[in-house]
Amino acid sequence: MRLISRLSILVLLGLGSVSTSSFALEFRSVGATPIIMYDAPSARGMKIYVAPAGMPVEIILTSGAWCRVRDMNGDLSWVEAKDLIPRRNLIVKTATARIRVAPEESASMVFSADKNVLLEMAEPAIGAWVKVKHRDGQTGFVRTSEVWGL
Repeated sequence: MRLISRLSILVLLGLGSVSTSSFALEFRSVGATPIIMYDAPSARGMKIYVAPAGMPVEIILTSGAWCRVRDMNGDLSWVEAKDLIPRRNLIVKTATARIRVAPEESASMVFSADKNVLLEMAEPAIGAWVKVKHRDGQTGFVRTSEVWGL
């Protein structure tokens, strides 16, 4: 009996560590038009606010045609899944982000972006850097610690 109890504990501990380490964040962006954020997974729910086009959100849960999402401020709400697109956008979260020509601090600066500026993720993050694209077409690398949506 003790062997079974110990084995059960080891299995549960192992499952706990697997689920924690295999958890991956999923981000999407609001589509081309602003959308309403609700307090419940229904159009009859209370309207919390209107999210602007392109805003990135973290998917917490998908339930049917609705997604529970977290925004940059950590606020939770519900949105219709059809209103989200897979394109990855990022928001500058520091006072000023310096976007550089290469993923290194010594690289020359291409442009800077102020807090809350929306940038499109051009390539997946590599270490502490991610390649981004500004809406005017300029591209470069920004430190991952300076943006939200990864």
